[in-house]
Amino acid sequence: MTLRDEVIAALRTVRDPELPVSVYDLGLIYAIEADTDGAVAILMTLTAPNCPTAGSLPGDVKRAVRALPGVTDVHVELTFEPPWTKDRMSPALRLFLGTEDTPGPLVRLRL
Repeated sequence: MTLRDEVIAALRTVRDPELPVSVYDLGLIYAIEADTDGAVAILMTLTAPNCPTAGSLPGDVKRAVRALPGVTDVHVELTFEPPWTKDRMSPALRLFLGTEDTPGPLVRLRL
């Protein structure tokens, strides 16, 4: 497993407090860069600029990634360009939340 894959796995443990889903599957993570020295840079957003988690969620992301073995530094940058939309959610999450048209009955996925 690459460091990037481990970072994604760690990000899937960070939950948005308003929706009990991961920041990764919610589509809040725009970019991940990891170098061979263990430094990780993450570009992320929030669902809205006035989101009440603006003060805590980037720190939660940083702590989860920093706890990974081999990670030497984590930089989290917050952006609102482009703005977040529900289209950024993973297909499984859209299906789970019922926001994606399905050809048959809605199937509940365990996330």
